[in-house]
Amino acid sequence: MTLPQILSVAVLAGMMLLFVWGRFRYDLVAIMALLAALATGIVDPKHAFSGFSDDIVIIVGSALVLSGAVQRSGVIEGVMLLLQRRVRRIRSQLLLLCASVGFASALVKNIGALAMMMPVAFQMAKRSNATPAVFLMPMAFASLLGGLITLIGTSPNIIVSRVREEMTGEPFKMFDYAPVGLGLTLVGLIFLRFAYRLLPRGRRATPTLGEAMDIQDYVTEAEIPAGSPAIDETVAAFRARHDHEVTVTAILRAGIRSTPFPDTTLKPEDLLILAGAPDALERVIAADGLELEGQHRDKPEGSGRDVGVLEAVIGTDSPLIGRTAGRLGLHERFGVNLIAVSRQGERLATRLGDIELSAGDVIVLQGPLELLFERLGELGCLPLAERTLRLGSARKGLLPLAILAVAMFATATGYVPVAVAFFAAAGLTVLSGALPVREAYDHIEWPILIMLGALIPVSDTLRTTGTTELIGDGLSHFAATLPPWGAVALILAAAMAVTPFLNNAATVLVMAPIAATFATGLGYRPEAFLMATAVGAGCDFLTPIGHQCNTLVMGPGGYKFGDYARLGAPLSLLVLVVGTPLILWTWPVH
Repeated sequence: MTLPQILSVAVLAGMMLLFVWGRFRYDLVAIMALLAALATGIVDPKHAFSGFSDDIVIIVGSALVLSGAVQRSGVIEGVMLLLQRRVRRIRSQLLLLCASVGFASALVKNIGALAMMMPVAFQMAKRSNATPAVFLMPMAFASLLGGLITLIGTSPNIIVSRVREEMTGEPFKMFDYAPVGLGLTLVGLIFLRFAYRLLPRGRRATPTLGEAMDIQDYVTEAEIPAGSPAIDETVAAFRARHDHEVTVTAILRAGIRSTPFPDTTLKPEDLLILAGAPDALERVIAADGLELEGQHRDKPEGSGRDVGVLEAVIGTDSPLIGRTAGRLGLHERFGVNLIAVSRQGERLATRLGDIELSAGDVIVLQGPLELLFERLGELGCLPLAERTLRLGSARKGLLPLAILAVAMFATATGYVPVAVAFFAAAGLTVLSGALPVREAYDHIEWPILIMLGALIPVSDTLRTTGTTELIGDGLSHFAATLPPWGAVALILAAAMAVTPFLNNAATVLVMAPIAATFATGLGYRPEAFLMATAVGAGCDFLTPIGHQCNTLVMGPGGYKFGDYARLGAPLSLLVLVVGTPLILWTWPVH
């Protein structure tokens, strides 16, 4: 080996050790690797930041924005709510949840799809008197499998597509991954439906701050506008349509308060006092187009355009204690609206403006985001930063899905390059109001983009120093006696073995050029080996730290580190056994 080759391997080996150690975040590790490569001279300073202008960074960032818009639309959640009422058995619920997460992950970034479905899993677990741990890890694994179906399902697919374009002049298209990804997803769903019993029984998460405070029901008030599906429904029918998740505690009609008897008919401009869990209230308000109290009030002059909501606890020294929002003039004096209140051990049935607030009450305030935290200090309230609410936020329904469909069609037909199509689609979702600007930036995972931009030139040193050819030739000699399926299985197994220690995108950046050179050395076409790299990098089922989806469910599921291998090891073996022939059938090596 030459000195540049030794330095290239040393930098990447040091980077891997830092990833395994976990002392530093993966984006910081990538930055250190880039600095080390610059210091040793294996990366030219003129090309040090070329990774940040790479199409991969644009595609991944745009896909995250589109994923956030689809998630915010509530369409997928709405469909799930209709289905869950008809499914009662745990195995059937598990299959429904895993299938929904898996196929949603083909269109939405897998961690976004998982986050969307987790509240539904908690509801199903509660109704079935089961622990959420039964559902959450299988859902996380299903989201990883579903991400293999399309180009935008997961970052490794995008990177592998770029490598193929560099080698053959033609990238993988949007649905080139589907035959392999769909096959593995379907086999994985069948496995998870029965194998969930491998998980230890009795795993339960530690209580969240909201649970410890026993935050169960909020009370809010909302007006029925013209055209709402609630018009001319009885109170009983209204509650039944929403699966009895909310309660109508009072109705104000023309300023006159009335008792909401089950046969009371709802009319336009009725003001409903609703009580229920935050997510239930959100679904009801969004589904029926109800208008929250204060929703259309003018914002204070000079405030920004981004309006949000914040959940907070009234402190013991708060000036709100013993006073009502109406008397305080929250909107006039502080520029915020009170849109919901929760009080432990008591169901409130009074108009929001007339509720006498007490220490320990949990309130939801709405207002300009730059003012909310400042106002909390003045009001003597403490934010519940652990919980997020979208109560009353506007949704654009099918618009984000329509924009995504157009982008996917444009790229699938080759009419527009992937980077241009998805960048334009992300811009349209923001311009159309389907996703507020602030939320769009929040959905972009900046550490991932920083890591990609920094690692692209570092991983490219394997090629520029000739290390890729050296490793590929060595593997080719080792695999010379193997049949084609053995060579593909070797790359698939190697990628699956590496990805628990590296970020999956980093795994592909390192492994894909080696896999392509390996295939060339054996006289094979590279597609099967690149696809094996993408599949292996996307299937980390062994640890809670190799992929964000696994990490996301660890706390809520109450899992321990070793629990992942109990379910993940046989699933990994299944992917290896089923994935190898699927890859070869779809992408012949000759």
